[in-house]
Amino acid sequence: MAAPFDLNNSEVVVIVGSGAGGGTLGNELAQKGIDVVILEAGGRYEYEDFVNDEWASFAQLAWKDKRIASGDWRVAKDFPNLPAWIVKAVGGSTAHWAGASLRFQEHEFKTLSTYGKIEGASLLDWPITLAEMEPYYAKAEDRMGVTRTNGIPGLPGNNNFKVLKAGADKLGYKECSTGRMAINSQPRDDRNFCQQTGFCFQGCKWGAKWSTLYTEIPKGEATGHLEVRPNSMAIKINHNAKGKVTGVVYVDKDGKMQEQKARIVAIAGNSIESPRLLLNSESSKFPHGLANSSGQVGRNYMRHTTGSVYAIFDKPVHMYRGTTMAGVIQDEARNDPSRGFFGGYEFETLSLGLPFMAAFLDPGAWGRSFTTALDHYDHMAGIWIVGEDMPREENRVTLHKEQKDEHGMPIADVHFDDHENDTAMRNHAYKQGQALYDAVGATRTFPTPPYPSTHNLGTNRMSEKPQDGVVNKHGQAHDIKNLFVSDGSQFTTGGAENPTLTIVSLAIRQADFIEKEMSARNI
Repeated sequence: MAAPFDLNNSEVVVIVGSGAGGGTLGNELAQKGIDVVILEAGGRYEYEDFVNDEWASFAQLAWKDKRIASGDWRVAKDFPNLPAWIVKAVGGSTAHWAGASLRFQEHEFKTLSTYGKIEGASLLDWPITLAEMEPYYAKAEDRMGVTRTNGIPGLPGNNNFKVLKAGADKLGYKECSTGRMAINSQPRDDRNFCQQTGFCFQGCKWGAKWSTLYTEIPKGEATGHLEVRPNSMAIKINHNAKGKVTGVVYVDKDGKMQEQKARIVAIAGNSIESPRLLLNSESSKFPHGLANSSGQVGRNYMRHTTGSVYAIFDKPVHMYRGTTMAGVIQDEARNDPSRGFFGGYEFETLSLGLPFMAAFLDPGAWGRSFTTALDHYDHMAGIWIVGEDMPREENRVTLHKEQKDEHGMPIADVHFDDHENDTAMRNHAYKQGQALYDAVGATRTFPTPPYPSTHNLGTNRMSEKPQDGVVNKHGQAHDIKNLFVSDGSQFTTGGAENPTLTIVSLAIRQADFIEKEMSARNI
């Protein structure tokens, strides 16, 4: 493990955040012999510390710092201080994620060209293509041990999956499987294989699910080139008179304000904290925040079109046994505007434990229909909808005008309104999901509104032209050569697929670019 790097060492790369993007980038650079400091706002919990209990785990891992949600989305009404469910701990949301690892489709990198201009949406083609991403997808799948790639067998199907598959067959869906999951189906990478415990969202106690916490980060630390500082909350990024970033100011584990000098800064704090940090780093040279000459920092917040459908059956299903996300149907992920919307969506099996089911089923509801649903919890099957939502300039993260955090910095205001394309897609998915369960004899089906559990994307998007976004095709800020964005906030559009595989692939690619530019003394 690396000895602590000196605060005045201005040759290190400082990465803010240790999740899929930051943790991967940190290891990739360390393997290339580049010195890296990762600042992580949360604590370090190893996998034996995880708790197989929903509420206790939420208290241990979730990002509970105050935020405000605004807009017409359901979450703003039901969970105004929890616009998103992400993790504040080493490993970031890779501790909490379900493991689905799907590649974007070719058209999803060029949605403006494919869908055309859509009123009320700020669609833009990515400055990269699927062909450019394919070698990095292949590297990421190998690194993460994704099932159904590289000869790795798929995971077994639990009862929740068997119900899904039976319904899929009845509806004529062809692309249904236990998925491409970054969860070991056999021992691999000195890690255990999946024990089907069913607490995937609470952190995998077996270490079977890929997480930067116990894969990338320890490998990076073993090189002596990576230091991770837990409980280190980044406050602002400093720069010099020429406009190059020079270091990151953070509050350390003892509550003291420190500055780590840096040659390069990479931000990987998720799509809410990353733009917040850039906006909070305003100065006389950058009065609107760092990397924000385009005014695009914080804009185009996407969270995927989500929702779920649950069904009750005559016989027990015990959906909570086995992996949380036990299967996927990809037939609806195509772009087929004849359905009444652009883009597509995945169906993925989902089971929530009883406490979360009670909280999320229909917030605020109580009465016979609600309680009878919970009474039949063991007879229930469930699916989650993941669809491409439209980027919109007005859907954005801004700094709250009055409210500040414990360090005196303005908190994030997350504003989101559904686009009519999102609503049409969700309604189509509700209808298909209910039909799927009805086809296999459900006694009752009910769609549920979106939860805070979501994929946070956009807010620092990639663009070919500087005026259209925040970073270029390598995640490098258009305005500042030695500043990078390394998380899902760099996504130009969201696609229908879970984003982690793409975040990891982009981080591997970005590390190659950073090494090349450092060697050439360009940054």
